Amino acid sequence: MLLQSYPYIICLLIVLSSAITTCLIIPQIIRASHIHQIYDILGNCRKQHDQGISRLGGVAIFISFIVSFLLPNLPGEKFNINYLLSGLIIMFALGLIDDLAGMRARNKITIQFIVAFILVIPGDIRICNMYGFLGIYELPYVLSSLLTIFLIMLVVNAFNLIDGIDGLAATTGIFVNGTLAMLFIYMKQYELAALPLSIVGALIGFLKFNITPAKIFMGDTGSLLIGLVSIISAIKFIEVNKFIDASPLRVYSAPLLIIALLMGPVFDTIRVMIIRITKGISPFTADRNHNHHRMLKIGFNHLQTTLIFAALNIISIAIVLFWGDISSSVLLCFVFLTYLFFNGFLTFTIRSKERSMI
Repeated sequence: MLLQSYPYIICLLIVLSSAITTCLIIPQIIRASHIHQIYDILGNCRKQHDQGISRLGGVAIFISFIVSFLLPNLPGEKFNINYLLSGLIIMFALGLIDDLAGMRARNKITIQFIVAFILVIPGDIRICNMYGFLGIYELPYVLSSLLTIFLIMLVVNAFNLIDGIDGLAATTGIFVNGTLAMLFIYMKQYELAALPLSIVGALIGFLKFNITPAKIFMGDTGSLLIGLVSIISAIKFIEVNKFIDASPLRVYSAPLLIIALLMGPVFDTIRVMIIRITKGISPFTADRNHNHHRMLKIGFNHLQTTLIFAALNIISIAIVLFWGDISSSVLLCFVFLTYLFFNGFLTFTIRSKERSMI
């Protein structure tokens, strides 16, 4: 009985150790930031605070995550750890440099591409099969590699861009990675579950200091890491299904489930970039047109906005899980329309509010 429970106990310890480590490190980072005056950039059009707050919370998240992920030895499919660690460390360095000194968008994209290339080509973390989603099955190597590199960069930037209000990126990261971890555990892929579990624990510890009023921000160091871990876990979830195709443990509609999980940050990122391009400006130009900014404009506070986005995420997942026997293209339309209607509601409410003020 004890041997059967061993993986579950280790999984629980991963979350607890990561959360506790984050809680112990963050007060020291806040203290050091005050001593050395390392604060977030005030006056930035995207910022929601009027006082100096450290943006080095991502350092604590990374340390807690990496230690909790590397220590346990669990059964299940293994990662190619050398390439995975290389990608994670490079992304951490990118975020830390950007948090401390700033970096041009072009350079950030270049480094993100290098990380994605390392993970996909030598690391062989790729989406190889779509399992009939939209009529697509096995993908050719070149198409598989290009698609995966694009998705890694898209999701990494999506999490980076939703980190605009207290608790949103961390809560989204907990929901996405917590769901993936539970699915891995259900499929008895405990080693794969360790990756999302480690980031979930780190984010739980971080939220204690980031819920309004925030005492610290995660910065790019944290948001880029969350995005990278989320998409790596998502890709491994899609791919691990092919090893248990005939088993009752197989999770059907894996690609669609991943789309539903990540639709929130990805939908908002694509929407904002399309708006910027149509206006003739760079898609990487900072503004206050993200949906979380629009929610604040309507009158919701940070916590309410975060909870509403979490509810949207739950609804999209429920659509996939409870109507899994419906065509994947129909379910995809339902998930997409959920966010489209929500976006339409925001647009209508904001315009109505602006008209009433005239």
